[in-house]
Amino acid sequence: MTERTARTAPGAEAPRRPASAALPTSVLQPLGRLGRGWPRSFADRLTAPLPGVRAFARLAREGAVRPRREGLRDVPLLPFAPGPLPPAGPRTVAVTWAGHASWVVRIGGLTVLTDPVWSRRILGTPARLTPVGVRWEDLPPVDAVVISHNHFDHLDAPTLRRLPRATPVLVPAGLGRWFVRRGFTRVTELDWWEAVELGGVRFDFVPAHHWSKRTLLDTCRSLWGGWVLTDAAGHRVYFAGDTGYGHWFAEIGRRHPGIDLALLPIGAYDPRWWLRDVHTDPEEAVRAHQDLGARRMAPMHWATFVLSSEPVLEPLTRVRAAWERAGLPRADLWDLPVGGSRVLVP
Repeated sequence: MTERTARTAPGAEAPRRPASAALPTSVLQPLGRLGRGWPRSFADRLTAPLPGVRAFARLAREGAVRPRREGLRDVPLLPFAPGPLPPAGPRTVAVTWAGHASWVVRIGGLTVLTDPVWSRRILGTPARLTPVGVRWEDLPPVDAVVISHNHFDHLDAPTLRRLPRATPVLVPAGLGRWFVRRGFTRVTELDWWEAVELGGVRFDFVPAHHWSKRTLLDTCRSLWGGWVLTDAAGHRVYFAGDTGYGHWFAEIGRRHPGIDLALLPIGAYDPRWWLRDVHTDPEEAVRAHQDLGARRMAPMHWATFVLSSEPVLEPLTRVRAAWERAGLPRADLWDLPVGGSRVLVP
């Protein structure tokens, strides 16, 4: 539960393997499976202990939960440049950042939403700093939704109510009942290293260094993690969800070689003593990208909600500096504005 690991040096980039090749380390499950034998708690999956009374007392004493006034000065400079979604055929891989951890991923002919939050406010935070980058009415039909965990900035009930209840929803173990109670009829629960296929696209649920909680009584009652999406041609997009830095990135890269694009969080990291175990800072995100052996990185989890005390523009300046120090090609850092898109394939 208190496992700590040394930082892993980046490995050599592995060749792409086709989606049809065997992936013996990831177990394919039937679409629509709801687990019946999940443990009451997933606390044994934590890679660091949750904060105790002393930590909360220190946080209250220091009062460092929001940026100072000077840290909010750059809100007007946060990048916001919404544009039309790129055309996407069955062979296209394209991503559009709607803000925070919400992406519109076009892959294998599917439109997939990650952790969709289209609400102006979420519980416990001020209103959005930037508007949603994609208007809901401009979305094509949504073929699937993937959820990383149940925190309010990643699992937003008002947004999910907008979806047809027959939309396939892929969720961590223990979270399926939340969706079933709200009328969703095609819900699939997965444990780490399990996968499903939908429309020729494979969805692998992979570990993250995080936790789960939505009410006072459900701490770690459902799992948390990220997703690797692989199309029939072997193109791979990794969505990290919410995570701290640790050994899982190297393991994900080993089991899923040739990741074309890693969507990695870079914000909500200060104060470091409080958030290190659950949120990567920009430098750690770059190291995670290297551990994964990914070809490109697109930052997320910043410029949307005020969740911590770093200045609002700092994540972008720090990730760009860390990328340059690592000697990585500038063109492979897809630091998109909210609402921005990039086409990976063709």
